[in-house]
Amino acid sequence: MSLANGRTYLAIPGPTAVPDAVLRAMHRAAPNIYEGELIGMTESVVTDLRRVARTEHDVAIYIANGHGAWEAALSNVLAPGARVLSLATGRFGHGWAEMAGTLGLDVEMIDFGVRAPVDADRVEAALRADKDRRIRAVLATHVDTSSGIRSDLPALRAALDAAGHPALLMADCIASLGCDRFEMDAWGVDIGVTASQKGLMTPPGLGFVFFNDRAAAARAAMERVGPYWDWTRRARPDVFYQYFAGTAPTHHIYGLRAALDLILDEGLEAVWARHETLARAIWVAAQTWGEAGALRLNVAQPAHRSHAVTALSLPAPKGTELRDWVQENAGVTLGIGLGMAEPDDPAWHGFFRIGHMGHVNAHMVLGALGAIEAGLAARDIPHGAGGVSAAAALLGGR
Repeated sequence: MSLANGRTYLAIPGPTAVPDAVLRAMHRAAPNIYEGELIGMTESVVTDLRRVARTEHDVAIYIANGHGAWEAALSNVLAPGARVLSLATGRFGHGWAEMAGTLGLDVEMIDFGVRAPVDADRVEAALRADKDRRIRAVLATHVDTSSGIRSDLPALRAALDAAGHPALLMADCIASLGCDRFEMDAWGVDIGVTASQKGLMTPPGLGFVFFNDRAAAARAAMERVGPYWDWTRRARPDVFYQYFAGTAPTHHIYGLRAALDLILDEGLEAVWARHETLARAIWVAAQTWGEAGALRLNVAQPAHRSHAVTALSLPAPKGTELRDWVQENAGVTLGIGLGMAEPDDPAWHGFFRIGHMGHVNAHMVLGALGAIEAGLAARDIPHGAGGVSAAAALLGGR
């Protein structure tokens, strides 16, 4: 007998649980794309996206996922042959670098592994060594969804400034925006890339590129940018269709409007605090389970952990066994161990992730943790007792 019947819980790090208010907003007939409420709504969405990213600068909206936003960011400021310094702390740092390579960019990589954040001192040394200033941009992943590592973007800006280097600081905040603190202007980020399906609580399909005046100047110096990816008219359109280089993603705009209302009604500081508290509850549960077993948090230092996703491991194949059990018997879907081992490597089956981003609260987290604890027992996986109790105690006492 399965106990999974009922409403399932997608506890993966994106796409995330979609709030009922967002679903209701999207459940409507197609609107007029030439006049009416959609026009003003889109303008309000642009304004509030800036508020969430903590920027006074521009944002371009793309009908795309995060990979599309990656390409848009690169294509607007970097011509083939330009050198970029890519900083990897997991699979997605490598993914952005690989895309840069396919676009004809000269990629210099610093790989920090999958258990530690970016070391700003190493980055500063690499920038100082670039005597000819060939590096045009530094690509950094704020939170790598695969490893759960959160890197220090202000420290990277300080490294660039200390080296006196003019490269653009480009940040992938796909997994962090609306979950972990991200302040584009205060932190000196020139270009920020994100998407709709994580902290913005909207189904996959929208990508966003935020860019400041330095990035706009780099765009102006480009000889050519493909018309679809060009952010110039998208950010400052003369007519409505230019926001999207064609037909608007109508229902996604309605959904995003509802999601932004939820974020701003709660307050961005409160959203960040909620994510931090729920993350700490997951960490204390995992640490408790690990006291009498082999379950481990991927990132040792709490200061380096994302508040949006937690990566964990068990001896293979117990990670896959646990994921399968909680999905089939409790209706909870956990994330695969993306990028921690190759899929054909038996070690791949030792990793899993818990997504706790966006539309998530205490009972959802406690329910997921309860399902995991039941799965550990059901699969005879050695673990310390009382993980859920420890999480509940933390949430009760904050």
